[in-house]
Amino acid sequence: MESDDQYGTAGREDDATGFDGAGFGGPVPPAPSRAPDVGPPPPPGAPLRAVGAALLNLTGLGLGYALLGRWARAAVCWAATAVLLWAALPADPDGVPGGVLVGYALVLVLAAADGARIARRSALGGAWRPVLAVGLGGVLLAVPAGGAAVYGSARDEAREQMLLDRLAAGDERVAAASGQPFGSVKGEYAGALDVYRALGEDHPGSRAAKLVPDRLKTYYDAVSAPYAEKRHCEAVAPLTYLRTLPDSVDGKLLGALAAWPDEPLATSLYGCGVSRLGGPGGGGTELGELLRTFPDSASARQVGPAIGQRIKDQVAALKGAEPCAATEVLRGLGATASELPAEGVKALRADADRGVVDGVYACGVDQFEDGKFDDARTTLTDFARTYKSDDRVRQARNISIAAEIADDRPAAGKRLPPSKRPGGSRMELVISNDAPNAVEVLYTGPVTGTVTLKACAGCERYSASEGSRRACGASGRSYPKARLRLPAGEYHFLYKHGTGASAGVDSYTSGTKVQPGYTYTSCTYVIERNPFDLDLPQLPDPIQPVLSPWGAGSSR
Repeated sequence: MESDDQYGTAGREDDATGFDGAGFGGPVPPAPSRAPDVGPPPPPGAPLRAVGAALLNLTGLGLGYALLGRWARAAVCWAATAVLLWAALPADPDGVPGGVLVGYALVLVLAAADGARIARRSALGGAWRPVLAVGLGGVLLAVPAGGAAVYGSARDEAREQMLLDRLAAGDERVAAASGQPFGSVKGEYAGALDVYRALGEDHPGSRAAKLVPDRLKTYYDAVSAPYAEKRHCEAVAPLTYLRTLPDSVDGKLLGALAAWPDEPLATSLYGCGVSRLGGPGGGGTELGELLRTFPDSASARQVGPAIGQRIKDQVAALKGAEPCAATEVLRGLGATASELPAEGVKALRADADRGVVDGVYACGVDQFEDGKFDDARTTLTDFARTYKSDDRVRQARNISIAAEIADDRPAAGKRLPPSKRPGGSRMELVISNDAPNAVEVLYTGPVTGTVTLKACAGCERYSASEGSRRACGASGRSYPKARLRLPAGEYHFLYKHGTGASAGVDSYTSGTKVQPGYTYTSCTYVIERNPFDLDLPQLPDPIQPVLSPWGAGSSR
């Protein structure tokens, strides 16, 4: 390579030091003569100088301009690099904005081209200096390349840290939701799952993604906590939710967790359903879901035996202190069994129904013995109407009659009516009706029953002062009568006039003792009282005994 000293400088129009000045060579010889219309040829080694300046400017440090003495242009390179550093540091997961990179690259390319252009028209002193510039430029190009590599690594670490922060945020949501009712925090669990799913599926190679399987195990444990604590009814909803996750999460990410909820859910459906048998809800929803979803599971095979045993237990409870409660449980068990999809379970409805028949009767008797006469009347009346072929219908009606009397006259409810009719002699009781309306007479004692007296044609309501004197005393009038043949004993009567007024007005009760060897008579009538104009039934005269069975009874 020829020395630039032989040629001196060319192109003095740059008016600066550096490549163009004397600082790089010896005395400058005069330029060779040229034709006036042709510019001076580039100094020897100009291509190498251009390459060196271009490489030095490509470093982003503006060194090509510095060696050329173009300080203003070097400052532009420094400013561009400063802007890049300001935009890039600290390293961001998203890297440097694309516009900044494009702009910076354009500045470097222009600086390299401009530096090469100027260097081609300037000479360097000494043969070694262009080589040194090229070598230095090549070496210094490693600085931005290395910086880019370091920055890429920092950006990757920032991205990893960002993903780890997302993982931590998902963990915090799980921790906050853990231990709370699932329905109120389902959204928190769903949000955490979205985080884990995005990390595992969108960033599979990241450090955060490698931690996701362990986090999902913790997630499943938190959601299914009620199952671990044997709170089966509370566990049904979260376990059902977990069972749906394979529809939205990659199976590879879930691994063995994908199929894990099946057995716990079957167990929880069984445990919850059985705990509700015969009570509110009946357990039919949970047991039905179990039989439809997991028909071959061990839990499903236990449904029939569990319901059958519960029915047996409640049938036995009918003989206990709470037959009414046991009857309601039997009703619920029968209803639940009939709703379930398994035919073998449906058949248990018949066992429950048989228990209900016994239970209704036992309930009515228990209500009577507890003094709940109105309830006993309702229960046993319904029994007699519903189960007409049952052998206990007649006794159920008798207890119902006694309960209706005892509701107004508690003495009538001291004991249940006898289930068998007593033997021995019977006395006649004749009841006459001197009222313009029909009268139903209910009676209980050694025997229980009811008779109805037709309305008395032509009979009138009496005033309070004349009722007892005139009732059943009109000569020649035929009063409607009822003749009862009663064994000796204490009796209670309820007279129901059915006038449509209140129950306290319509009905009244009385009692008497029937003794052997007598015939008894009684008369019922209605009095009219002012100023309220209410028709009030008058208590009948005390039942009148007649010494001779063939004598005519009378009532005053």
